[in-house]
Amino acid sequence: MLLVNSIRIALMGRILPTTTEVFFDAADIIVSKTDLKGRLTYANKTFCDISGYTQRELIGQPHSILRHPDMPRSVFKLMWEAIARGEEVFAYVKNMTKTGDYYWVFAHITPSFDADKQILGYHSNRRVPNRRVMESAIVPLYAEILAEERRHANGKEALARGFQFMTDFIGSKSMSYDELIFSL
Repeated sequence: MLLVNSIRIALMGRILPTTTEVFFDAADIIVSKTDLKGRLTYANKTFCDISGYTQRELIGQPHSILRHPDMPRSVFKLMWEAIARGEEVFAYVKNMTKTGDYYWVFAHITPSFDADKQILGYHSNRRVPNRRVMESAIVPLYAEILAEERRHANGKEALARGFQFMTDFIGSKSMSYDELIFSL
């Protein structure tokens, strides 16, 4: 199987998603740190084991190396805006491994500050997500947001429309994003 994945990656020049889900133990915590541009500066052993990348392969790479094509760009826009304002954010994220397999996480992302309260970078802890919440709420919502993004050929317009769709959905629940995530 590893040879097949390596050949597929080499032929395509990029990683193609598979339908194989990778699971990790509820006691495991995936930890990473990035600089202000989202380039990885730290990845713990659990992160490396689950993603299939070595620490050497990850450090210096954009965290988006793990981005699964099923993840709406709008969700990342929401996360980046929050952490850039100095806020923490919680989110369900579908990531892709080095071989194209996928894994879901419940991420807690926070800015890291220096002594002068300036943001130095970002820190993320990811845990096993609640499967019931994922399957009943997150997967269908992300599919709708992604469908909205894909209705628009222009990338900027796609992101704007997807983000509007997501914020309208959150607003329709008469609660903040955080309240929504923790109410599921």
